[in-house]
Amino acid sequence: MPYTKISHTKVLVTGGAGFIGSNLCDDLLQNKNQVICLDNFSTGKKENIEKFLRDKNFKLITGDIRNLDDCRKAVEGVEIVLQQAALGSVPRSLNDPITTNEVNVGGFLNMLVAARDAKVKRFVYAASSSTYGDSTVLPKTEDVIGKPLSPYAVTKYVNELYAHVFGLNYGMQLIGLRYFNVYGRNQDPDGAYAAAIPKFTKSLIEYKSPLINGNGTNSRDFTYIDNVIQMNHLAALTQNTEAIGQVFNTAVGERADLNQLVSLLKQYLSNYDSKIADVEITHGPERAGDIPHSLASIEKAERLLRYIPSHNLEQGLKEAVDWYWKNLK
Repeated sequence: MPYTKISHTKVLVTGGAGFIGSNLCDDLLQNKNQVICLDNFSTGKKENIEKFLRDKNFKLITGDIRNLDDCRKAVEGVEIVLQQAALGSVPRSLNDPITTNEVNVGGFLNMLVAARDAKVKRFVYAASSSTYGDSTVLPKTEDVIGKPLSPYAVTKYVNELYAHVFGLNYGMQLIGLRYFNVYGRNQDPDGAYAAAIPKFTKSLIEYKSPLINGNGTNSRDFTYIDNVIQMNHLAALTQNTEAIGQVFNTAVGERADLNQLVSLLKQYLSNYDSKIADVEITHGPERAGDIPHSLASIEKAERLLRYIPSHNLEQGLKEAVDWYWKNLK
């Protein structure tokens, strides 16, 4: 279903060279916006934004959200902020909780202060499904959360609390998007903290056995990047006052376990190379800090933002696999 997109607007995307951020920059440029990208390239990649550097409507600021001056420079004249900059990954946060906190909490607070002082009209930020913590309730609804299971989850919940306080005390228009296991083009398959889908896909393309943590019955609401782009546009533009100051699940509202996921990846990749169907799967120990099952209710987003996911898992994986086949070979 078509939806209204941000256009002819000056937009800041923090973390704009990252996986989600670069997709947002691409979409915003296609819709005739002026796009500012703030990134320190700790996890973002120059190649993700290389093609934008020649676009007169794109401006790169190499800077760090931990530096308030960089944040102030980035928000000058900006109407909308799409705050994506963060250190992701539960394992990374367990290995280095201090840096995760400095970026995700200190950096987020800097961005709020800079946006407040620059009188930014709308501030949309990446929250996380990790906020649901040890809650076993399924599907996940925005107002029922548990206790966090990792330092990363703590930081993302603190973001929501700070956003609430800034909206309450400074009249800022803030909306949080709790992302559920996002995947798609530009997602890095390499590195210690790579996400499951690109990691599994690369292994299969190379005829290597994907390693599944645990017995493969852990389930997730895998969310294709185009659904995330849609939610950012809807949150940035909504005039529904009931939606302001809220957080929204950003997902499909369906789940698959890891065994099902790998089975689908093998099926779709076999269309490109039939030998991939014979690659065996290996299982390892459970990963610390992981939530066993995750499934979002998207009722609130449907009701208040008019969100309709464009891609379910099968549709999203087919597009993602096609991109990876062309870009990882």
